[in-house]
Amino acid sequence: MGSLDRPLVIATRNKGKLAEFKELLKGFDLEVRGLDDFGPIPEVMEDGETFEENAVKKARFTAKVLGLPALADDSGLVVKALGGAPGVYSARYAGAGANDEANNKKLLKAMEGVADRQAEFVCVIAIAVPRGPALIYEGRCQGEILEEARGKGGFGYDPVFYYPPLKKSFAELSPEEKNKVSHRGRAMNELKGEFDKVLIWLQQRLLEEPP
Repeated sequence: MGSLDRPLVIATRNKGKLAEFKELLKGFDLEVRGLDDFGPIPEVMEDGETFEENAVKKARFTAKVLGLPALADDSGLVVKALGGAPGVYSARYAGAGANDEANNKKLLKAMEGVADRQAEFVCVIAIAVPRGPALIYEGRCQGEILEEARGKGGFGYDPVFYYPPLKKSFAELSPEEKNKVSHRGRAMNELKGEFDKVLIWLQQRLLEEPP
């Protein structure tokens, strides 16, 4: 099994997301840190046109600023009848600083009377070193937009995203159920399946970097 002689930084201040990644990577020989473990660092502008652009940008920016390998993810909801909206604007669909409830209300309003309710959650994970290329992992989960919110769990668009195979909204699933089928769970599984190779890749890349 590969190992890493310096921490891998998860480019998030979201404690729930950091805990998910720590759980995923706990069997591997490396130290996992979050952004809150470091002093103030500039915020990265998430102005990419795709989830992949934003994930790579966050990972590269964090790696460069801290001089450490970094992992970032970008995810959101893509609704077919809305031409792919909210997409990369998922977190700020109802405006800058909007909360989950405001975003969900705006989405339900936009979908009033719309017959085609197909949607998918997309998650892209990027891993980068301070200089050089990034590795990309992607997960998708197909579902439908409900006509009203259901369930108390999860976050984001979970209450309005219906997952037909389990006949529940994402907000009605247990964390264990959700992690098995969700877009982030699938992207993480893809990453976990290759993580031994990722550690070797990171170690080689870091050795090539100038001191």
